[in-house]
Amino acid sequence: MVRQALNSSKMKLNKSEFKRFSKQIILKNIGIAGQKKIFSSKVLVIGAGGLGCPLILYLVNSGVGHIGIADHDKVEISNLNRQVLFTPSDLGKNKALMAKKKIKKINKKIKISIFKNKIDTSNIRKIIAKFDIICDGTDNFETRYLINDYCLRSKKILISAAISGFDGQLFNFNFKKKGPCFRCFMPEASFEENNCETEGILSTLAGIAGTLQANEVIKTIVNTKNTLGESMMIFNSISSNFRKIKLSINPDCINKCSKK
Repeated sequence: MVRQALNSSKMKLNKSEFKRFSKQIILKNIGIAGQKKIFSSKVLVIGAGGLGCPLILYLVNSGVGHIGIADHDKVEISNLNRQVLFTPSDLGKNKALMAKKKIKKINKKIKISIFKNKIDTSNIRKIIAKFDIICDGTDNFETRYLINDYCLRSKKILISAAISGFDGQLFNFNFKKKGPCFRCFMPEASFEENNCETEGILSTLAGIAGTLQANEVIKTIVNTKNTLGESMMIFNSISSNFRKIKLSINPDCINKCSKK
């Protein structure tokens, strides 16, 4: 079976690559065609923190060909309990740069682009333009709304996760077609700022949420047809309860999603 696959005219994986990803390739919903899609995919991770670290690790180990990492922050000692790419020797160093160094040791062939400036209105359009899928792992609403709005305008796929305390949320917005956006679910005027600085965070929750986010990325790349779509996933790490909530377009959304 392996020899036949390697000799296939449609196959562009060398023997080493085939062996490395063979456990994915034999999956019915992936196969050689799916693995080639993963190799050719371009995924941007905004935020190399508690969510971004496990997300990046699994994107690398799944074979994503081009990963962008955007983070202007430096590694702090309070990050180390949940930001699994970093060690004490990384303290005071830029997260995006340290993440690149770590994942290059895992897969030297992967293309990695890093962005060490803070994401804002002056640079976000240019940065996201290079990527197929945008992953939001940020921890503040200002940046989350910014990413949402520009992904919507650029018709990108946005896979977003959020964590606080023992609770997590996961979204998959495909802005290539009409549907709700993050502002439809949470209008800007209706939130209170909750993040790990004020609410605390269970370290394992970050790993669970980041891994689920990576899983959603891979499903989207290979088009399994059972992604979250217009639903959000809510999960609690104490009760181990997972549930989905259907999202709908808010007619009052400032992005005018109902008219797109």
